[in-house]
Amino acid sequence: MLLDAPKIRLFHVLVATPAAATGRGGIDRVMAGLRSQLGIAGVDDIAVEFRATRGRGHIAFAPLYLAAFLLRMLVLRALGRLDLVHINLSSMGSTLRKLQVARLCRWLGVPYLIHLHGGAYPTYWKDDNSRLSRAILTMFNGAGLVIVLGEVWCRFVAERAPDAVNRVVVLPNAAPRPSLPHIGGGDSVHILFLGQLNAAKGVPQLGEALGRIRGNPNWRATLAGNGNLDEARAKAVELGIADRTDLPGWVDSPRVSELIASADILVLPSFVENLPLSIIEGMASGLAVVATSVGAIEDVITDGHTGLIVKAGDVDALTAALARLVEDAQLRARLGEAAMAVHAQRLELGVYARTVSSLWREVITAKRGRSGAPSTTAAVAARMANRR
Repeated sequence: MLLDAPKIRLFHVLVATPAAATGRGGIDRVMAGLRSQLGIAGVDDIAVEFRATRGRGHIAFAPLYLAAFLLRMLVLRALGRLDLVHINLSSMGSTLRKLQVARLCRWLGVPYLIHLHGGAYPTYWKDDNSRLSRAILTMFNGAGLVIVLGEVWCRFVAERAPDAVNRVVVLPNAAPRPSLPHIGGGDSVHILFLGQLNAAKGVPQLGEALGRIRGNPNWRATLAGNGNLDEARAKAVELGIADRTDLPGWVDSPRVSELIASADILVLPSFVENLPLSIIEGMASGLAVVATSVGAIEDVITDGHTGLIVKAGDVDALTAALARLVEDAQLRARLGEAAMAVHAQRLELGVYARTVSSLWREVITAKRGRSGAPSTTAAVAARMANRR
């Protein structure tokens, strides 16, 4: 007589993400990657549902998405299928919506995890006694875990919410191995920018740097992202680079993969970032990265080893870095190979999925108080000690 296989105990996780992991925007692209990898990574004891809190349409519809999310929480709780809520958090409207999600979690007695993505959070969450700051502090103090993308964010949370410091986990964003082989730009070095075409991303400085190297004929550039395209194209004409600068606007994930495969250099001269996914995707394909020393970028890019780091707003340094990489194929190759190795070791999506799922289990079991299970605080403190 064959014995029945033991039933797998399912944990039920609800993930709050702007557009239900549809892949548009940094947070949603990370969550879309996570969703695609959970089954592949062997996570068969957790049932995960991704739900939008903002939606992809006009911001006026965001309250409807939030209401639907909160209603879904109530339904799942009533059905006994809500063990944890994973809250992806950025500033502004994201925080205002997620404050409601966290408040309902506390009311229902459901543990939640905060995943901080917002690069502008230090200026948004002020060190004051305002009503908003107190509400954010309550949200962080009530979290079972707080995931941040780099050490600089760990220190930030420790400053703003010292009672939560032993529940902070550093987990960088991750990207899958490239779906397309890297072919590069061929006879012309292809410089790629992915992001909003605005001042915060350093686009004016990038345009000026490209204008300064226009005398070198061996490059072309693609600046892909939302923004005022008419203004950007007019500026390219003014700078004398319009004939070799493509401005396609927003591009979907398949097109992003094609652009990365055809690029040689990824440049992101931002003034504000957390840990941009585009850099990690570029590293995965072996691109030579030029980025600024903001957010957690220096956690994954070591200047001169896995990329080139310049100071935000320093057009001279940005120009020099781009010119150096355009002219030196061996340097591009060396930086790209080192970046690929770091991606394989630390930033690969399968490892990321297994880590996130283990954090989910940790928060749930700590809440349930299972005998023999370490407390969340003790487990995280041990990880932090190991990092040091």
